Amino acid sequence: MQNPNTYTLSGLVFDTDKPLLCILGAGESGVGAAVLGQKQGFNVFVSDFGAIKENYKTELQNLNIYFEENQHTEAIILNAVEVVKSPGIPDKVEIIQKLLAKNTPIISEIEFAGRYTKAQTICITGSNGKTTTTLLTYHILKNAGLNVGLAGNIGYSFARQVANQNFDFYVLEISSFMLDNMFAFRADIAVLLNITPDHLDRYDYKMQNYVNSKFRIAQNQTAANHFIYCDDDAEILKEINNKIINAQKHPISILHPIKSGAFLNNNTMQINTNANDTFEMTVNDLALQGKHNLYNSMASGIAAKILDIRNPKIRESLSNFKNADHRLEFVAKIGDVTFINDSKATNVNSTWYALDSYQTDIVLIMGGVDKGNNYNEIRELVKQKVKAIVCLGKNTRAIHDAFEDIVEVIVNTTTAQDAVEVANHLATRGDTVLLSPACASFDLFSSYEDRGNQFKQAVMQL
Repeated sequence: MQNPNTYTLSGLVFDTDKPLLCILGAGESGVGAAVLGQKQGFNVFVSDFGAIKENYKTELQNLNIYFEENQHTEAIILNAVEVVKSPGIPDKVEIIQKLLAKNTPIISEIEFAGRYTKAQTICITGSNGKTTTTLLTYHILKNAGLNVGLAGNIGYSFARQVANQNFDFYVLEISSFMLDNMFAFRADIAVLLNITPDHLDRYDYKMQNYVNSKFRIAQNQTAANHFIYCDDDAEILKEINNKIINAQKHPISILHPIKSGAFLNNNTMQINTNANDTFEMTVNDLALQGKHNLYNSMASGIAAKILDIRNPKIRESLSNFKNADHRLEFVAKIGDVTFINDSKATNVNSTWYALDSYQTDIVLIMGGVDKGNNYNEIRELVKQKVKAIVCLGKNTRAIHDAFEDIVEVIVNTTTAQDAVEVANHLATRGDTVLLSPACASFDLFSSYEDRGNQFKQAVMQL
């Protein structure tokens, strides 16, 4: 006889007094949301249309959380009061369309976790540089002795940390896919670094849809909050006056002075958030070099000043920071040829920044899964700096079409080892071999990390 306090869906027994929360996707984000959902008194069901990694399956089993893999059981999912969706799942998939037809709320893990913490949040987005800026901001806050967590698109999920930790601050890397399913969440400090074409396949190939997504970082902010943005970015400048932004604005620029924000004064980064307390630091003393990294340092510095971190501590942190792997990462210098791993550069704009960072002749390793790239954006830099291109990918036609009239040597390869060996052969003393693919990695590698690691391994075998 059925317990009157329970009900059954597809053979699974749920408590009648607990709302049903379904989580689609069982990666770090999804499993973190499941942990928090259980702690907050939900019936939790986790569903992944693919295979679930063994460590996550073991965790869910140990917590007695229902889950399934390689399928979506609609009889359960469509009965949920709310669904937490992995950012990697597009709206066009069948189960999402059915949930939308039922008007079932579909939210991101960030939105869900944000309900259950009173911590201050520093939320960072942008087409490029958000991981570096997130790590740098976290580094400054941690160095200053703040009780701070690091989450979002990096590290352990926000939801998992809200469930198991008690931080006073969170620095969150936020992707456009996360923003798309964030509705009531409010960032205390929001950072919008730049907007350049990326992931347009998820936005009906309409740039305005992508721009709108990025500006959601400032939604729900009040006059007590802060919005840091790049005043040199064409898309941001075009859009900012069309958006209602209630937060205090702090623009950053390397082209002109800024009253309340950051700018480049000769060779000195200057931050003004308080009329009585200007922060200055020479560019040469920054750990991160290059124009794009100057923007990243400015954004992190403003966030630190807003939080009243003392100038000496900010200066120390900006000078001793070490960036994450696969982001303009120095690998080795062999025979006076420098090898740089920028495998994280999965779009054209990231590759533009990488090319702009080096003054030597470059042998460029690029290619992979093209996400609708417009290579015209980097043609001038390629013409100026690139002596040869080594294609690393299955489909190289677009790269040949874009550059064969300005680059004399373009070679096709399909393994990291071959790419490194060919690049090393083409390079001469003083050159830089730069892996900056401008493309996703999934044609030949499991991830950009896998691509970068194989590149580094091949370099060390030269």
